[in-house]
Amino acid sequence: MKIMITGCHGQLGNELQSILNSGKSEIGAMPDALTGAVLLPVDIDTLDISDMAAVNDYVLSNKPDVIINCAAMTNVDGCETQLDVAFKVNALGVKNLAVCAEKIGAKLVHVSTDYVFAGNGTKPYCEWDKVDPQSVYGASKALGEKYALSFCKKSFIVRTSWLYGYVGKNFVKTVRRVIKANGGIGVVCDQRGNPTNANDLAHHLLKLAVTEEYGIYHCTGEGECSWYDFAAKIAEYSGLGDTVTPCTTEEYNAKFNVPTKRPEYSSLRNLALECTVGNEMRDWQIALKEYISKVED
Repeated sequence: MKIMITGCHGQLGNELQSILNSGKSEIGAMPDALTGAVLLPVDIDTLDISDMAAVNDYVLSNKPDVIINCAAMTNVDGCETQLDVAFKVNALGVKNLAVCAEKIGAKLVHVSTDYVFAGNGTKPYCEWDKVDPQSVYGASKALGEKYALSFCKKSFIVRTSWLYGYVGKNFVKTVRRVIKANGGIGVVCDQRGNPTNANDLAHHLLKLAVTEEYGIYHCTGEGECSWYDFAAKIAEYSGLGDTVTPCTTEEYNAKFNVPTKRPEYSSLRNLALECTVGNEMRDWQIALKEYISKVED
C-alpha cells in the first residue's frame, strides 16, 4: 500500500509517519493492511497542493492508494487578512487532491476542524449538525470539506480540535514555555472544546484509511474542558505548580488585540467513530499526561 501524506513536516504528519514506521501508536497496534506501507511524504517544499498541475503530475506518477491531507493554513488570524492564501490551501488544495485521487481511484483522508461550526452550542456537535463557520479559517475549511466530498467518492472528512503533537508549535508547548519564562500565564476560561493528542488522531486516520467507511467523522480527545482547564493540567503535569490564571475572552482580546472570533463552545462528539470502526480516543487528561512525560520542549 502506498500512502501519500501532505503536510508531512507538521505535528500530525510527523505522527502518521512515526506510527507507520513503527507499526503502532500510543493507543496500540495498527491494522495488518498497513504493514510494509510505502510512504510518500510531501510538504510545501516538495509539493504545493494549490498547484493543480504539480499535484496532478505527482499523484499520477506515484499512484498512491491513500492520500492523507494534513496540509492547511491554520493561522486563524492570518486567514482573516490573507483570504487568497486561506482559499488556495484550505479549499483549492483539497479540491486538487480530491480530483486527482478520483482519477486513480485513491482514497482521500482530509483533516478538518471544529471551526466549521458556529461555536455557540450547548452540547457536543455531531457529524450531522449544521455547518456555520464564523471566520475565514472556518469558511475555507468548510469549503475544503465540500470539495473533498464532491470530487472524490472515496473521501473521509475527519474534524478535530485543539491539536498538539511532538514536533512544531502548539498550545501545550506555549503554556510550558511562557510559565517557565514569566512565572505564570493568563488563559481564557469561557471557551470550551476538546484537547486532542496528534498520536491518537493519527491512529484513527490510519484505522479509517484501510476501510470503505467513507463520510464525515469527528475525532477529538474524550471529555471537554476550557482552555484554562487545559492549561492548568499542563502546568500540573509539568510540575509547574499553580501558575495559570483564568480570564474572560473579552479581557484577553482587549489585552492582545485579537481580531478573530473564537468558538465559545465547539466540543465534538465522535459519533461516527463509535458507530463504525470504533472510538479508541483516550480521555484528554490521560493522553496529555503521557505526552508531557515524553515531550522535550
